[in-house]
Amino acid sequence: MSQRPLSLRLALCCALLVPATAAWAQAPAAQSPPPVSTGDIVRPMLPAQLEDFSAYVDGARKTFDVPGIAVAIVKDGHVVLEQGFGLREIGKAAPVDARTLFAIASNTKAFTAAALQQLAGQGKLKMDDRVIDHLPWFRMSDPYVTHEMRIRDLLAHRSGLSLGAGDLLYWPPTSYSTKEVVERLAHVPIKNGFRSGYAYDNILFAVATLVIEQASGQSYADYVREHLFKPVGMDESLVDMTYLKPGMDVATGHAKADFKDLKPVPPMAWLNDPGAGGIYSSVHDMAKWMAVQLAGGVLPTTGADGKPARLFSEDSQREMWSVLTPIKVGKPPVPELAPLVPNFSGYGESWFLSDYLGRKLVWHTGGWPGMVSRVTLVPELKLGVVVLTNAESGAAFNAVTYRVLDAYLNPDHKTDWVAAYDKAVKKSEAKADDSMAKHEAARDKRSKPSLALAKYAGTYRDPWYGDVIVSHENGKLRLRFSKTAQLVGTMTLWQHDTFTVRWDDRTLNADAFITFSLDVDGHVSEVRMQPISPMTDFSFDFQDLRMVPVADKPDTDKH
Repeated sequence: MSQRPLSLRLALCCALLVPATAAWAQAPAAQSPPPVSTGDIVRPMLPAQLEDFSAYVDGARKTFDVPGIAVAIVKDGHVVLEQGFGLREIGKAAPVDARTLFAIASNTKAFTAAALQQLAGQGKLKMDDRVIDHLPWFRMSDPYVTHEMRIRDLLAHRSGLSLGAGDLLYWPPTSYSTKEVVERLAHVPIKNGFRSGYAYDNILFAVATLVIEQASGQSYADYVREHLFKPVGMDESLVDMTYLKPGMDVATGHAKADFKDLKPVPPMAWLNDPGAGGIYSSVHDMAKWMAVQLAGGVLPTTGADGKPARLFSEDSQREMWSVLTPIKVGKPPVPELAPLVPNFSGYGESWFLSDYLGRKLVWHTGGWPGMVSRVTLVPELKLGVVVLTNAESGAAFNAVTYRVLDAYLNPDHKTDWVAAYDKAVKKSEAKADDSMAKHEAARDKRSKPSLALAKYAGTYRDPWYGDVIVSHENGKLRLRFSKTAQLVGTMTLWQHDTFTVRWDDRTLNADAFITFSLDVDGHVSEVRMQPISPMTDFSFDFQDLRMVPVADKPDTDKH
């Protein structure tokens, strides 16, 4: 099958980039903290290569148009640095600090894996149990995959689903429940072989969410708070944005409307797939999470027997950090990024696994409307770094992450990763421009639609998403996804029976082509969509929709 170019969050996972070019007034940069004594523990000194770290991070913010960044570094069980840079929101004075909350998006997946491993350690499930042993009603679109899908497979991106399949069931937010999302998985097409290769998904983490709830008898939110946040000491972290209160120290996400103008975006809640990416956290709390991970699951407290308490066992961590799904190693987008190309790449249980300068990396990224992030662990060195941002620039968090890694792994060599990633961003922008230019060159601007506009109006149903409604209003066509409040837009003729839809919310950056196929009698028989820009986030999986006209009645099929 053909596959459109890499989009935002896949690009983040692959250390590729999204464009960012505007600038704004910024808060004064905070200074790197000196060693701090906390009782009998002294915060270690920053490596010499990070003496100019504040200036470096602020340079990354300016280059990639990120209002605020927060960073924490953990080494040998101690916090070396936790610091905020810039603003929580453009146009407002409140600065980002170490306790500012950000959406950590797909960095939530590691918490979901840890929860399942905990439940396995308690004997409430086995990681190789069939999913149908715990959710008997669970169905994929292939009976063999349904029967053979194991709990471990839910975490490994090897199901046979295509990139981002089913994401429109909850991205942007929909009115479906988590159970309804998983029920509709029975109609999401499987395009690849089961366990035959890597394709990133989110929808199977909705299944994992329900497995956790079934095995534990608690909601996902309650389980994570009680069994993960509380023992780790993550007192500031929240399971999703619905727990945010006025006056909290929380960052506002920012996106480039029409890929140009940076604007604040409203917070998003994944109430129907929290295990994929719902958590809000700070670098202060994430430093604690990294410290426990680097300690092999050992907590900073003791149990009733006087021995160190554990979040999960060594065996559990070994399983989470072992490659389940190999990932093809690609070429760098620009020569300057060649040193970052790993010798191996794979995915374990909710963690990416690769290497850098001869050391194994355990890492993940997160992409969210207006916020992206990266967590990176170097187990051999007991080193961890987390970078949280409030704009959609993977270039920024990668440039900051690798400056920290170099300070410990390659202290005699100082690379300007900001400049390297900036070059890659510009190349990515140029490719996107070329893509649109090719569409324009192929367009027949003199063509007319086969039908009067009103004849395209109607309710169209996709087997897995549900109803998409085209209405004829004041001489124009309007498109509305029935379960997604943000997906409402105006359609304009492109050529023949293909239109473009321009969403009312310009920060989505997900305008799409919509093509109507006609039968021999001149009636609409099928409707297909695809994103216009290669920079559109892969979660807008319009290309998987197969819409057909139906009577004008709501989709009540519960599958």
